Amino acid sequence: MLGFLPPLLRGLIASLALLINSLFWCSLLFLVSALKWLLPLPPVRRRIDPVLNAIAGCWISGNSGWMALTQRTRWDVQGLDELRRDGWALVNCNHQSWVDIFVLQHLLNRRIPMLKFFLKQQLIYVPVMGLAWWALDFPFMRRHSAAALRARPELRQQDRDATRRACEKFALVPTSVMNFAEGTRFSRAKHQAQGSPYRHLLKPKAGALALALHAMGSRFEALIDVTIVYPAGAPRFWDFLCGRCPQITVRMQRLPIPADFCSGDYEQDPVFRARVQAWLAQLWSAKDAQISALLAAAHPSRNAASPPPG
Repeated sequence: MLGFLPPLLRGLIASLALLINSLFWCSLLFLVSALKWLLPLPPVRRRIDPVLNAIAGCWISGNSGWMALTQRTRWDVQGLDELRRDGWALVNCNHQSWVDIFVLQHLLNRRIPMLKFFLKQQLIYVPVMGLAWWALDFPFMRRHSAAALRARPELRQQDRDATRRACEKFALVPTSVMNFAEGTRFSRAKHQAQGSPYRHLLKPKAGALALALHAMGSRFEALIDVTIVYPAGAPRFWDFLCGRCPQITVRMQRLPIPADFCSGDYEQDPVFRARVQAWLAQLWSAKDAQISALLAAAHPSRNAASPPPG
């Protein structure tokens, strides 16, 4: 509707709408979550958590509203018909930009149970939203550096404990647990530093996924595998607010989870760990090929002119 406005003005309007929407719904969220904090009992949580999730769903709907008002993005989406609102789901997706979160929330809101993300510990200090994520039981992960883990191996246990605590809460009310298997946003520098065998993806990490499966047992009915492609390049969040994201392509598929993945010991059983890693690597190879195909369809002339990766 406001797509005719200059990008800067659209960005300012979208930013203001996001701020007002967040302040309104987060204020209500904090009031309701105070009762859960005062009475941290499972029966109380079972009644209050759906209310908190409904408030978060309204916040997401508000964001979808200002996106429709200010954006001219063309959405190419397939797989929504495979989604279900009941039960528990594990969602897996590639990660390129902060925009990914808004894309996932926009498309999945009220089509699957409330989406809960694993967040970096530092994000708890984000004004308003950090407290909202805490109230919604989003798990905060410390993500220690490789050097720190080598010096203090016991630090690995912190994230494992955080995952287990979060999943114990998720088990009370139907929830969708979001996992960015790459662990960080894709960049060419990270891709080269890793020596990633994939063309469009970083190496996946199976640890958080395996911990979630182990902690939630057989509640997960399926894996919802999501692939996000930005044919014009992954946008920065400000570019997205300004409407400089001409197309977003999303593919979703509902995949079965091997039954024994919910009972194996990823940390102590090397054979089981290798199976989970091989399963995720196969999924990642298929995702990488899918991204190549989607980009080739969006830019046939560019793809024909560029040499294959070395």
